[in-house]
Amino acid sequence: MPPVLPMLAKSVKGVPGPESFGELVYEPKWDGFRCLVFRDGDEVELASRNTKPLTRYFPDVVEAVKRQLPERCVVDGELFVALPGEGGGERLEFERLQERIHPAKSRVELLSRETPAGLVVFDLLALGDESFLDRPLRERRAALEHALAHLDGSGPVHLTRVTSDPVEAQRWLEQFEGAGLDGVVAKPLDAAYQQNKRTMLKVKHERTADCVVAGFREHKTSTPEQPLLGSLLLGLYDGDSLQHVGVAASFTAKRRAELFEQLQPLVVPFDEHPWGAWMGEAVANPDRVPGTQSRWSQGKDLSFVPLRPDLVVEVAYDHMEGRRFRHTAQFRRWRTDRDPASCGYDQLDEPAGYDLGSVLGG
Repeated sequence: MPPVLPMLAKSVKGVPGPESFGELVYEPKWDGFRCLVFRDGDEVELASRNTKPLTRYFPDVVEAVKRQLPERCVVDGELFVALPGEGGGERLEFERLQERIHPAKSRVELLSRETPAGLVVFDLLALGDESFLDRPLRERRAALEHALAHLDGSGPVHLTRVTSDPVEAQRWLEQFEGAGLDGVVAKPLDAAYQQNKRTMLKVKHERTADCVVAGFREHKTSTPEQPLLGSLLLGLYDGDSLQHVGVAASFTAKRRAELFEQLQPLVVPFDEHPWGAWMGEAVANPDRVPGTQSRWSQGKDLSFVPLRPDLVVEVAYDHMEGRRFRHTAQFRRWRTDRDPASCGYDQLDEPAGYDLGSVLGG
């Protein structure tokens, strides 16, 4: 019975092998909403990673679970939305998945028809009267394959593909990103399902980009006596327009104080800043420009200190979501040799397209 906390993963560099972690099985890393599914006949509950209910937002998935999962079971998986890509085939679209979380029932029902979600299952926690939490993954996977043997790959419920070959996993890491996937997960075959423990291993892409530093936000612990920087606001030029692409964070307390002091000479009034025209617009916006609210910000203070866009910083990022970094970027170094105007989208690595159907159908 819910709540159950999902097993988690820790990051590693490069696809790990058995010499360091024992016998492993590898899976694609899906870019969606982690979801634990509880089914008892016609009763279905969808729970998020932090145990919050998702059921009301995905009526299409609830119906698919009733059709395609065993009568009584608990499974671990990922919700996703896939749409046709520019080069043909389908790819995961995280932003469209986010749109499914809406307070209006009528909107939820409309989106369930317009952008239906899928569910990819990768672990078994219970089947019938039996709990599988204490069983090793090799037994859980075998039971899961048997329970879902009737799935034909057409969806909306899918069984994730796996491999025991690290060379094949490396190929997935390189190719599947073109379908919108997030990397590769490695799981010890002899490990039990450990709730809220980072016993899995995840390998994600890391790239670098040279970005313009266009502002900063203060840290939540900043005080007038000890001002601290929280995050750097990053931009890239699209022609003559400086676009907001994300933030860089994760500094030590000492470094936060140093950066706050270092950036003071670059502080400018909003009316002299490229993003000044957006200030005061407390509305949702498609580009998620700095200082404005969206349904996801929940009224948080998003104000920032504008900086003259003279500094360039090299940051590490995993991948893009539309025109922005999908996750918080990591500071690498200052690039005093770069002209800010030369920092555009053309420098970003674009993965080759890959059809999601080839991933799901494997």
